[in-house]
Amino acid sequence: MIEPKEQLINELKKCEEWEKDQGDLWFWEKLGRLPFKLIDRFTPEFIQKKVGVILDELGTYIQSGGRYLSSAAALKNYYPGQNIHTLKDVEALPIVKMDEAAEKLTSNRKRTAALQGAGTGVGGIFTLTIDIPLLLGIQLKTLQDIAICYGFDPADKNERMFIVKILQFVSSDIVGKKAILQQLTMFGSKEEGPKREVVSELQGWREVVFSYRDQIGWKKLFQMIPIAGLLFGAFINRSAVNDIAEAGIMLYRKRVIVNRLHQDMIADIKPES
Repeated sequence: MIEPKEQLINELKKCEEWEKDQGDLWFWEKLGRLPFKLIDRFTPEFIQKKVGVILDELGTYIQSGGRYLSSAAALKNYYPGQNIHTLKDVEALPIVKMDEAAEKLTSNRKRTAALQGAGTGVGGIFTLTIDIPLLLGIQLKTLQDIAICYGFDPADKNERMFIVKILQFVSSDIVGKKAILQQLTMFGSKEEGPKREVVSELQGWREVVFSYRDQIGWKKLFQMIPIAGLLFGAFINRSAVNDIAEAGIMLYRKRVIVNRLHQDMIADIKPES
């Protein structure tokens, strides 16, 4: 049963409150990045180049999905025991059911990321280059599957752009977050969106690369202590997937809520016309 209008409005307020809270973290984000100004000076060039490959990977992903593309055919895995076979079936579900599926998926992906981070954290500098594409792959897959949980098709190029914008949003500082959130809010709207803040967007992309560099920097810092490298690698990767999943869930559920409120508005207008 679809939620009544009043409940949808309350749920939308929760999403908007979460968006406002994202602007309160900038000081700690900047403070936490200070140690890496020194670490970056000692990071080998081949690791720096490997981080740069991320941008190429993201470009390929937007165009075709590449090796990261998830399929809506996997819906039975997200909604076991329910008569859900297509994305249209998902659209008829209550939002609470979508939330449950997304949360279960997130828990599984966080465990996977922690195990992968622990494994690559043990190998020191030689396994750090493997960790970069693996972590990116888990993050992209997680966002795609969250999209499916809320009834959106990641095979659509526009949805892949939305997913990359979420990745950019999570990795950005406060300036980039505001610009990207503005774009995400207008995503899918037929109305003309706000003027694009190109400088802020570029800063956001710089933050994506810096974020991955920071994760590598921490692992590099502790690589001489095998147990610390294992534990910290697991923690960093689990946190990275948790952050991306939280943003994905909130931003996709907001789109569902806004779409349903829009449908209710159209339904209210029709009898009068």
